[in-house]
Amino acid sequence: MNELEPLTLYSLNNIVRATINRDMPSRYWVTGELSEVRETASGHCYIELVQRDEATRELVAKARGTIWARTYSLLRPYFLEQTGERFSVGLKVLLQVTVDFHELYGFALDVCDIEPAYTIGDMARQKQQIIKRLTNEGVIDLNKELPFPELPQRIAVISSSTAAGYGDFCHQLKNNPYGFVFYPSLFASPMQGAKVEQGIIEALNRIAEHLEQWDVVVIIRGGGATSELSCFDTYDLANNCAQFPLPIITGIGHQRDDTVVDMVAHTRAKTPTAAAELLIHAMSAQAQYVDSLKNDIALAVSGSVDNMRRNIQTILHNLPMSVALYLQQQQHKLALWENTVNSASPRRILELGYTLTTCNGKVVRSSANIASGDVVVTHTAKGNFTSIVTDKKNDNE
Repeated sequence: MNELEPLTLYSLNNIVRATINRDMPSRYWVTGELSEVRETASGHCYIELVQRDEATRELVAKARGTIWARTYSLLRPYFLEQTGERFSVGLKVLLQVTVDFHELYGFALDVCDIEPAYTIGDMARQKQQIIKRLTNEGVIDLNKELPFPELPQRIAVISSSTAAGYGDFCHQLKNNPYGFVFYPSLFASPMQGAKVEQGIIEALNRIAEHLEQWDVVVIIRGGGATSELSCFDTYDLANNCAQFPLPIITGIGHQRDDTVVDMVAHTRAKTPTAAAELLIHAMSAQAQYVDSLKNDIALAVSGSVDNMRRNIQTILHNLPMSVALYLQQQQHKLALWENTVNSASPRRILELGYTLTTCNGKVVRSSANIASGDVVVTHTAKGNFTSIVTDKKNDNE
């Protein structure tokens, strides 16, 4: 061919295709991140595989890939069973591929097989990195350290409005055997898909605007495929839950290992119904505590009344003796007072030989009180007599 003779594009692509088929005939194991996954009605799956720079996260390579229906019908359930994840954007995968080049459609990879262990390892690695980061930042246990309310009646529920788990949760609360009253309020959020993280964070923000109205937050999802749980393993969602100022209960409804949100929440319940039971149990515990206080008070009052009754009976039993003793003591005191009074009485003094002189009915205390010619009466113990003063003498004369 003359070097000046131009090739048609088809010819050039045909050369490229022949070269690839000749030089790359084998199958290759390739790692990459799924940036696009599109299933068709015919059963084929078209993917886009990318590689990012570890430091800058910028794209450094990209390739289209096809998993033909026959292969995809085998790989899809196998991958889901092994990883618990569906083929979805963001997963890192290890694929066995053959390299293909088509004159019309260009470069592409035909996927022949997949190694789930690689994806599981990468998911576990990412999860552990998030847990380590939350631990290093000192926030992983913050929500667990919040005191759980004694009466958790006002409940902010984050769930899908159509989720069966939300209905089960409310039904369990309403029909609790104790008749406790709860006040659940729904803050709707997607519970599966790419919008879960954003939806729950926005719901938490709405709850935070009126914290005083709520006692606890409950995040419930209900049943569903475990392949949809990776949305609960993101750093931003876990960080928001860990630092939320109200206790968070999760009832995501799965039996596998805890998600990161489960790990940072105050309490993890296995199902929405179990989350409701947890709240009912908390109320029941307080009711039992109040009943025990009532019993303690009743016993204390009963004991106090019994003691007072015994004291009164003892007093009544001892009262006659106590009164008699008291009267005897008082009588003795009266006798002493009587002797004292009698010893100081004028009659007693007169009996000792003393006399009392009066003049005009008044006691003569000094010779100055009388004059010559006055008539005085002298009183003795045995009688009295009258005298006329003829002479007097003062003590100072």
